[in-house]
Amino acid sequence: MRNIGIMAHIDAGKTTTTERILFYTGKSHRIGEVDDGEAIMDWMEQEQQRGITIQSAATTTYWKEHQINIIDTPGHVDFTAEVERSLRVLDGAIAIFDAVHGVEPQTETVWRQARRYHVPCLGYVNKMDRLGADFYLALDDIKRKLGVNAVAVQIPIGKEGTFEGVIDLVEMQEIRWDTQSDGEKMDTAPVAAERQEEARKWREILIDSLSSVSDAVTEKYLAGMELDAALIRRELRKAVLNRAILPVFAGASRRNIGVQPLIDGIVDFLPAPNDIAPEVGHHLKKEEDIKIACDPAAQPLGLVFKIQNDREAGSLCYVRMYSGCIKPGSAIFNVGKKKRERVNRILRMHSNKSQAVDSLAAGDIGVVIGMKLAQTGDTVGSEGWPVLLEKMQFPEPVISISIEPKTTSDMDKLKDIIDILSREDPTFTMKENDETGQIIISGMGELHLDVLVTRMLKEFKLGAKVGNPQVTYRESISAANEYRGVFSRVIAGKENAAAVTLRVEPAGRGSGNSYICAFKGGSGRNEIPEDIFNAVQRGISGAFASGIVMGYPCMDIRVTVTELQYSELTGTEFAFEACASMAFDEACRGASPILLEPIMAVDLTTPGEFVGEVMSLVTQRGGSVLSMAVKGDTNEIEAQAPMEKMFGFMTSLRSVSQGRANFSLEFSHFEKKA
Repeated sequence: MRNIGIMAHIDAGKTTTTERILFYTGKSHRIGEVDDGEAIMDWMEQEQQRGITIQSAATTTYWKEHQINIIDTPGHVDFTAEVERSLRVLDGAIAIFDAVHGVEPQTETVWRQARRYHVPCLGYVNKMDRLGADFYLALDDIKRKLGVNAVAVQIPIGKEGTFEGVIDLVEMQEIRWDTQSDGEKMDTAPVAAERQEEARKWREILIDSLSSVSDAVTEKYLAGMELDAALIRRELRKAVLNRAILPVFAGASRRNIGVQPLIDGIVDFLPAPNDIAPEVGHHLKKEEDIKIACDPAAQPLGLVFKIQNDREAGSLCYVRMYSGCIKPGSAIFNVGKKKRERVNRILRMHSNKSQAVDSLAAGDIGVVIGMKLAQTGDTVGSEGWPVLLEKMQFPEPVISISIEPKTTSDMDKLKDIIDILSREDPTFTMKENDETGQIIISGMGELHLDVLVTRMLKEFKLGAKVGNPQVTYRESISAANEYRGVFSRVIAGKENAAAVTLRVEPAGRGSGNSYICAFKGGSGRNEIPEDIFNAVQRGISGAFASGIVMGYPCMDIRVTVTELQYSELTGTEFAFEACASMAFDEACRGASPILLEPIMAVDLTTPGEFVGEVMSLVTQRGGSVLSMAVKGDTNEIEAQAPMEKMFGFMTSLRSVSQGRANFSLEFSHFEKKA
């Protein structure tokens, strides 16, 4: 079995390659094209209209007696959470690179995510038939920008319009594809005389890289013995599993060239579920971390990594099983929520179609129907073995819009829809403005919110008015201050009184909020119940979220409680919670509060003749250019700019570059608003 993901920058050819894999493995009977809106993996109406992947789609296919579970992930930076949760549960991945542009901004982001989860990868340089394609430049780019030992296992025959096939450096043979059969038939031939020298040179590089990580290859190589293909494959597999080497393939998926050797590569080089390091979980009763072996006979343990709403079936919970086996009709325990759930049905997904299966065992990925409480990141298992798997980390939403239903009767419907969508997407959040009563929804970018709002209006048929995008700011302080808060109120004939002294000071940018109780005693520390200290902490935690002056969440503030005054007769939890919250507000107001705005990392690509105009456009919007690199006939510019100034940037960029420049935005950090 192989659990793999396909990841890359937007428009590098992920879905196109997945469609070919499904066709050649016999899963589909015709090739669906993204450009025609007919790709099987892009099943959402919006994906077909926009020509991009929005939700990661799962499918299962079979090749040479191996079951391959594939997840096709989005490339657009706004949907980075989809990639994050897919990589969390995958054992291996294919990183696709555009032969013209090499490593692009989002490629670096997904590579960092794969590195965080130690996912072994294969590289595939796609679009070798495009004008400006250069396999060797792309290979150098991968080595330089990703800091990885990228080694070609194939080299192309021809390039751009003359690209006709590849030379397999392991078997030392040429492979060409038959256009009449949509690339299903492959012809192999010995390496032509004029290409022998080049092929030998690149095979030497492959063997040299392998010998640096494999003793078996080194011994044979030094003894002058011929290395057979089986040995190279075996040692290359070990190197890939250790993330020591990235084998790179070449092809042009749109022209049906190069896909079958890539599928062989999945089977030959990427890990089976029992090849990877055991997953680590936290045993709640023993209070220790334990390793979880991939054993179908052990206790069941799985991770819910994605939730999708289905009109007929309700919540579809995508589960990766790490241990044991679950069957339809059985009960399962949600470890984090300490609740029992029922497994009604188990499905094997093929994009948006499904087929029922009678069990889901360790190492496999499937969909469970029947779980009502599960959320993304929940661990499911058995009550007798309460083990919690590490949760996924998702970035903070940075852009908000207001949405209000056209009629008051639609308000409940709107809240239900938002609830469904936020269960599906952890980076989509909602809050109600206490003063205006408006519902504010937040997401990762303009496209992300546009997609969600379109789904609300069309898919769920909601009548609503949508406001303009707003930036989500943060508040902090720039000085230290101490304050003594006193609270006294008679409620229902009983006096509630408290006094809290606290000090607030700015923490380093990006270090987060922190709370310390430094009150060590003095006036009877031991006589104060623990509940009072918990109430003070609750009050301050609540105040962090409600802001200082503008009502935006606080960040990077260190709070130290230095003194509490408590009386057994009048001291209540309510009084101390309210007093702590009030004291925090007053202390921060006297500590020079500041507003922080989100700064975005802006990656631009533009033809050389428009570099000046593009750079000045960035600086006009309060941005600063960090670096520039020339790649072929395009220039890549890295910059930073305030999010607030980047609304509508695409229109301006197109007008100064005759529509030939492109950009992508990603949240970088918060900074004091100028």
